[in-house]
Amino acid sequence: MKGMLKLGLVLVCYAVAACVGLAFVYTATFKTIEERTQADMEASLKELFPEADTFNDISGAFKPEDQSVNFGSQYDARKNGVLIGAAVQVSRASYGGDIKVLVGMGANGRISRIKILEHQDTPGLGANAASPTYYVDRPAKKTFYGQFEGKSIEDTFEVKGDIAAITASTITSRAVAAAVKAAGDAAAKWLAAQGVFGAGGSL
Repeated sequence: MKGMLKLGLVLVCYAVAACVGLAFVYTATFKTIEERTQADMEASLKELFPEADTFNDISGAFKPEDQSVNFGSQYDARKNGVLIGAAVQVSRASYGGDIKVLVGMGANGRISRIKILEHQDTPGLGANAASPTYYVDRPAKKTFYGQFEGKSIEDTFEVKGDIAAITASTITSRAVAAAVKAAGDAAAKWLAAQGVFGAGGSL
């Protein structure tokens, strides 16, 4: 009995020491991870709006009307203090799970750019949504995600209509198109509410 109690106390001590060690590691690395995550997001926002010099977190400023998508972080984009657009992180169910896209909506009523942040779709098929070497228009060297740049929010964003599909990956193509359309619609309405000219013709 004494041996079992002693063994139990030893195991408890090891468990406590392990928990304390993990706590110290978490505390030491949390700030670094948080800073890296923020830096990655700022770099992604800069890809969407290269001309912007500041981005402000406005998360929760607008919500999707399409219930099949979810909005995450939201940011405004400014140049010399002037509002030039808004970006929203949007996720939607795709073939292999949720696909997460960062969408930039310009104050001119057009998509600035998009970036696929996360996906779990099949390599060589749905994963081509994020590939910089997969072209839906090879002569023009236009990627799947690149075709959204400059599209008007008044467009239909219909796959096999005004959106070229990824070969054999219609589900992924539709998921991205729907996510971009929902994010663009919501961001455009928010921009119009801020009094930004041209944030969507009939909004």
